[in-house]
This record gives sequence, C-alpha cells and structure tokens, in this order.
Amino acid sequence: MNSGSRDANKDPLPRHVAIIMDGNGRWARRRGLPRQAGHRAGVKATRRAVEACARRGISVLTVFAFSSENWGRPRKEVGALMTLMIEALDRQVGELADKNVRLRFIGERNSLPDAILERMNAAESKTRENTGLTLVVALAYGGRWDIVNAVRSLADDVAAGRLEPSQIDEETLSARLSLGDLPDPDLLIRTGGESRISNFLLWHLAYSECYFSEGLWPDFNDAELERAIAFFAERERRFGKTPEQQGSA
Repeated sequence: MNSGSRDANKDPLPRHVAIIMDGNGRWARRRGLPRQAGHRAGVKATRRAVEACARRGISVLTVFAFSSENWGRPRKEVGALMTLMIEALDRQVGELADKNVRLRFIGERNSLPDAILERMNAAESKTRENTGLTLVVALAYGGRWDIVNAVRSLADDVAAGRLEPSQIDEETLSARLSLGDLPDPDLLIRTGGESRISNFLLWHLAYSECYFSEGLWPDFNDAELERAIAFFAERERRFGKTPEQQGSA
C-alpha cells in the first residue's frame, strides 16, 4: 500500500479506479441473446471506460475481468470467455500502446491457457514504457489468493533467513501483493445492482469509496462514470481520523 495515497483525499478526481464489471449475462438474457453476446458487449464497455479514464487523467484503472471463482462456471462459457480474451488482446493491444496506456495483468497465471499467457506477456512488454493510464486487468484473480501468495512469499524469506518476523508489518505485506507498487484504489465501482466486493482486492479496498450502480456493465458509459466520480468528490475521506484532524492536516 502506498501510504501517500492517504493524502489524496482532497483531490476530487480519484487517482486509482477499480471496477467490478457485473451484469453481462443479465444484459444478454433481457434481450433474448446468448450470454456470449453479453460478454462481447461488455468488452466494448470496457474499452469505453478505458478511454474515458484516460481522458480524465486518472492514473490507474483496475478491472475485474475473470475471478478465481469463475472457473466454476459451465465449461462452455469459460471456454468462450478465454476465446474472447484472446480476441480482445489481438485486436486492442496495438491501440492501447499507441494511446500511451500501460497494460498489466494480475492473477494466478499458472491456471491460464498458454495462448493467453503468451499474449499477456507480449502486451505487457509492448506497453511497459508507456507513461499514461495504467490499465490493470485482474484475470484468474482472487483477493484471498493475493494475500495468501504474499504471506507465502514472506514466509519463504523468513525460512531462508532473509527476513525477521518482527520486520513484517502492513507496509511489508502490502509490497508483496499484486498491486504493491501502485496506490490503493480511491474509488470502487460495481455495476449490476449488487453491493459486495466478491473477493476483489480485499486488502487494497480498505479505505476505498464504493459506488454501486444498478446499471448492467454493457450499458456503462461516460455519464455513469461521471456520476461515480461526482459521488467520490462529495465524500469526506478521513481514514479513521476525526473531521477536526483532517481540517488541521
């Protein structure tokens, strides 16, 4: 966790936005379409969100594309989602690179097909030097997995004598998480009418402002993003302090 992010509460624009993109299946069902059509519409909404965040000068956008729990969905749907991910990477990485977007992936890579891993690695390499929006795609990701992975890394260092248990604190653990080099999300957006975080960035969302939208993800647009940012701008972010302390900071 970048502790400097706790001084960003006076900025009406969030530096880091995280999105749980929910509602593709329901969007398709309401139109009498297969779920795959909803996922394809969701890819278009993701592109709109990336472009909108980049225009507004938001530094980091993290999107929840596929959770570790999503492997439990029907095999046909999972296969279609993997194919869609490959298609999206093939089509859009060049455009992201041209627009100065840096692309990163977080999640359990060992669980992903080789075809996707190859494209992920190539996309990260191609955009590594870009200095605009950082787009983080959480793929085969789970917040609990992330924390366990970080703890295991620290335990390995303790066992090898590289680290003393007494040296482990919040900052040490945070640095081993998938987003350890980025500020925590200031704003979480979830579409689809649900009000839970679904094992997404469990550690990082401790002080995030949460905006829950009734709209389905394929319908997400500039206007809804603007409403979420306006909601964020109205929040008084105290991080456990009193209003008087915040005023004297």
